[in-house]
Parts: sequence; structure tokens; C-alpha cells
Amino acid sequence: MADPLNTADLRVARVCAFWETLSPATLTNLLTVYDDAVRFSDPFNELHGAAPLRGLLERMFERLDAPRFVVLEVALQDNGAVLVWDFHYRLRNWQRERKRYIYGVSHVRFGADGRVIEHRDYWDAASQVYEQLPLLGSLLRWLKHRVG
Repeated sequence: MADPLNTADLRVARVCAFWETLSPATLTNLLTVYDDAVRFSDPFNELHGAAPLRGLLERMFERLDAPRFVVLEVALQDNGAVLVWDFHYRLRNWQRERKRYIYGVSHVRFGADGRVIEHRDYWDAASQVYEQLPLLGSLLRWLKHRVG
């Protein structure tokens, strides 16, 4: 009988390696890590299926320069894990020289075959994206100051 912790470790290691080595060329590995019927959500997207997830990642590579994930911490459970990560990138069409990052957390759940069936990202879109925009950012920072 397989050691459940080692099985979980392998599944999580595969997910971490997928994200940390993600490139247009490695998108072909998506179905080795993610179930075809995966549910994916983040502050901007609610997707069902590996094809829409792949499309989202393809668009990311079209719109951003040098996108890169770095997994900082992992917490395991029997059928899931929590990954704490930084996402580094530069915008392709605006302030291209400025390096940016998003600090976030992913909760993944695994199916019986070890592939991810649910992936939910948590990160602060207001402070890490919207506040970086010229007009909207000023308004949000003012509002945060007034409410806080």
C-alpha cells in the first residue's frame, strides 16, 4: 500500500513544478497535472475545463512579459494542498520596464487519479492590480484611507 503522505507529496510536487516552469511550451503538460474537467477560479475568472484554463494561460503569455510563479510554501492535506506563491511579471503595453508581482495563495484539490480537479486562487486584486492603475488607483487609495 502506498504511503498517503508520499502520494500527496508527489501530487503537490507535480503542481508546483508545473507552475514554476510554466511557459508556452510547457502548456502541453497541462493534462498531466489538471483533470480535463478542472474547476479554476481567481479574482477575475471562473472556468470549467482544462481547455479554458489553457486559453487563460495562453492569453497571459500574450499580454505579459516574463510571467513567472515562485512557490514559497506548501501545506498538505489528504486530498488537497495550499500553495503560497509570488507571481512576477511585467506588463507588455504599459510601463514595460516596471517589474510587478502578486502575492497569492492557491487551494488545490486532487481527484482519484492524482490530477487537480479544483484550483482556487486567492489574492488581493484591489491593492495588487487596481491600485496600480493611474486614475482608479488614486481613487482606491483615497477610499482606503477614508475607510481605514
